[in-house]
Amino acid sequence: MGYDPVLHERGSVPYGSKEKLGEYCYREINQVDILVSIIGGRFGSQSEHQPYSISQIELKTAYDAGIQAFIFVEAFVLSEYQTYLRNKDLSGVRFNYVDDVRVYRFLEEVHGLPNNNPITPFSSAQDIVKFLREQWAGMFQRFLKNEERQKEVHIIRDLQANMQTLNQLVTYLTEEKQNSDGAIREILRANHPIFAQLKKLLAVPYRVFFTNRKELNEWLRVRLFEEVDREQWDVPGVWEWMRNSKDGKFYELVMIRDKVFTDDGELVIYTAQQWDDEWVSISKRERNVEEPTLSRGITDDDVPF
Repeated sequence: MGYDPVLHERGSVPYGSKEKLGEYCYREINQVDILVSIIGGRFGSQSEHQPYSISQIELKTAYDAGIQAFIFVEAFVLSEYQTYLRNKDLSGVRFNYVDDVRVYRFLEEVHGLPNNNPITPFSSAQDIVKFLREQWAGMFQRFLKNEERQKEVHIIRDLQANMQTLNQLVTYLTEEKQNSDGAIREILRANHPIFAQLKKLLAVPYRVFFTNRKELNEWLRVRLFEEVDREQWDVPGVWEWMRNSKDGKFYELVMIRDKVFTDDGELVIYTAQQWDDEWVSISKRERNVEEPTLSRGITDDDVPF
């Protein structure tokens, strides 16, 4: 099928002279892409790591390294495994299909693995071949899908890089040329962050736009907000507009920092990087008798502009 099996009996595992042979087998596991583990009735060669065989340690090594493993258990062994589970606490029990009860003990560990490493019974080598062919075909199909998604990932990364470049360009133009280039100022003014924030806070379904505090005051007045006298501001330096609830028990308060406007009332241009959402807020408060009242109450929660 085009895969290269790594088998120690074919000389695929490079051995050295300083360690036991099994250690080189375990080390080779970290170099493979897939592990096929075949568990039959024979325990196999004892490893230095009691009470496991070399093959069992290879499977445990693959699991610890996060390598995909396909585990095949001889059908008679897997069937008798249920008998082992019912009698494992009894002494002197002998089993027909394994030469060492440690095969079943290891199967207990394999069944307890939290990762999705499928355990499949087999009666012949063709059972294993058929299962692997189907599994590897599915893995290749997922690989092709992931390759397609890589194109989308590259596009997104390019867009992010372009957006970062545009943001840096806008910041530069704002800082360096906002006083000399009227076209740039108009673009920045039309996309001022305050418009999106007011639209969100007041649940406005249409576009918000104004160029100075007078126009903002008119827009809020249509939405039944009245400007609060400077002497009655809660916080110095924060403009306030107030709107009564229908029953007069509550009122909404829009608060905007004075740094949003110049001394002449013109809207100061800010980029998204310079803007702070805390400069604009809205709150609902219970009315106290000492607080100022408005000349009118709300008659419609969504008065069109």
